[in-house]
Amino acid sequence: MTTTEMPAVSECTVTGCSYNHDVHCHAFAITVSGEDGAADCGTFIPLARKGGLPRAVAQVGACSRADCVHNRELECTAPGGIRVAPGEGGHDANCLTYDRG
Repeated sequence: MTTTEMPAVSECTVTGCSYNHDVHCHAFAITVSGEDGAADCGTFIPLARKGGLPRAVAQVGACSRADCVHNRELECTAPGGIRVAPGEGGHDANCLTYDRG
């Protein structure tokens, strides 16, 4: 069995997400999903109540954007972690590290 070190979510500026505490994601892991050229954070939860772990540094648990250069067998291999921010065109949270190559 091979284990892969999951990249961290180094920054999240989506202030409307329940897992965001002072630009840091406190979910244990996130899922990157989306379609039509967008890499959405599938873990985004828009509630007023804050959630997550008190001292977590979120990681990318899964990525279904198979067209991203960092995706290897649905696992993210982005060096140095990823950044999440509000997206364009109605997307609440996007992976800014997503790269179609």
